[in-house]
Parts: sequence; structure tokens; C-alpha cells
Amino acid sequence: MTDLSLSDHAVAGKTAPPSEARALRLPTQWLGVAPFFIFAIMFLILPTLYLMLGAFQNDAGEFTFENIAALAQPSIVAAYWISLKVSLSSALIGAFAGLAIAIAIVRGGLPEWIRSATLTFSGVASNFAGVPLAFAFLATLGRLGLATVLLNTVFGLNIYAHGFNILSFWGLTLTYVYFQIPLMVVIITPAIDGLKKEWGEAAATLGATQAQYWRMVVIPVIWPSFLGTVILLFANAFGAIATAYALTGSSLNIVPILLYAQIRGDVLHNAHLGYAIAFGMIVITGLANVFYIWFRTRSERWLK
Repeated sequence: MTDLSLSDHAVAGKTAPPSEARALRLPTQWLGVAPFFIFAIMFLILPTLYLMLGAFQNDAGEFTFENIAALAQPSIVAAYWISLKVSLSSALIGAFAGLAIAIAIVRGGLPEWIRSATLTFSGVASNFAGVPLAFAFLATLGRLGLATVLLNTVFGLNIYAHGFNILSFWGLTLTYVYFQIPLMVVIITPAIDGLKKEWGEAAATLGATQAQYWRMVVIPVIWPSFLGTVILLFANAFGAIATAYALTGSSLNIVPILLYAQIRGDVLHNAHLGYAIAFGMIVITGLANVFYIWFRTRSERWLK
């Protein structure tokens, strides 16, 4: 009896460690995501809060609405308008072109290697921007670019004589489309993959034509994903500056370039007005991301 009681106490001691020992355990499961939170706080949340605070201050640090009111200046309104048009145009062109490519590689009956190659290229091209992309388009569609010279030499077509200019609205839009289309392909492909074969079989069993199946089943299901991706592409283009500045310099008055001119310290230097311009960009891109999350949530509900 004595031996049994001693063994019971030993087992109880092993299975029920003191609460003090449990309290000393470190939450090691959070160490893996700690770099993400630190990076987000230091380079996203704190700078955003600093910009928002600076938009409502003057040089003396006093609270004011003058910077926000200054956004009504014609030059600033024009910059926002051009940026909105460039972003929306490139987003729509990239969205429809990318959707067509994604449908072709997923449901078009093409060889599997074409899908793999397209997705690989899209993953690389969607991140190709900035000075290299601007140089590539200047070397291709500039006044002495490869494509410009070939069109003029072989077909006798001078695109610049017909009004095209790489340093114009459509030139910048075309440049943005280069990374908008691959980004659309990368994002929308999983949504198209989520279309179940059973839906098509059920529609065919009920006598629906292929056009009816796409109109009544496919389009309603992928429509939230499509709209959400269009909004994401819009936000992606609206905040881009490196490509636009390297390509057009200050010849095209878009918001990121105007913001850069206000903050870098040239003759237009007004840091707090720059903060207000940045605050306006944050509001627009923030609303775009809210709508993107909402549409994405709706699409995931259908595709589960």
C-alpha cells in the first residue's frame, strides 16, 4: 500500500506542474511573426500616422486646416485627376486582358506547360517596375526605340506623327499596363481554379447552353473577385512613382510626382502641404483596399 501511494504522488507531480512554472513559459510561437509586426509598425503604421499628423500642422506645429484646404488648388486637383485617370485606365485594361489570359490558361484546354510558363512570367513581370521598366519602354517605344523604328521602316508607320508620345498620358498608361496584366493573372487565376466542374455538369444536365452557364454561373461567381482585383490594380497604379518619374520626369503632373516635388526641397518645397497631399493619397488607397477586402470576402464565400 505504501508503494502504491508513493507512485501515485509521483505521477500526480508529473502531470500537474506548478502554476508558477507555467507562468514563466515564453510565447515562442509569436517569435516567427514578430519581424512582420515590427516591420509593419516601423515602416507602415508609424510613417502613416506621422504624415496624417503633419497634414494638420503648420511650420510652428500648431493645428490647422490650411494644408487640407490647399488641396483645392487647381494644380493639385489636376494632378489628382490625371492620377485617377491613369490608374483607372491601366487597371481596367490590365484587368480585362489579364482575365482573358487567365481563362485561357485555366479552362482553355492549353498544354500544362503554357500555364506554368505564364504564371512564372507573371510573377516576375508583376514586380518589374521603376527605372528598369521606364528604360525598357523608352528603348522600345521612344522616338528612336526599337519598335518605333521597325514600324516606320517596315510598315511606313510613324506613331509619333499620329500623336503618340511615350511621355504622355497614354504612354504612362501603357507602361503601367505592363505590370498590371501579370498582376491580374496572378490574382484572378485561383478564383477561376475555384470554379467547380460539378457546376458545369449540373448546368449541362439541366439543359443550359455554354453561354447561359457563363452568364448565370461563372460571371456571378467570379464577379466579386474581378471587381476586387480591379480596385487593387487601381491602388497599385495610384501609388506608383518610380516608373512615372523615371519615364516622364516632371512633364506629367501626377500626384506622386507632385508629392515628391513638395517634400524633396525644391522651389515648391512645402513639407506640410506634401503631408496633406500624401494624406489624400492615403484616403483614396485606403478606401480602395477596404472595397478590395470586402469583394474578396464575398468571393471566398462562393468559392469555399
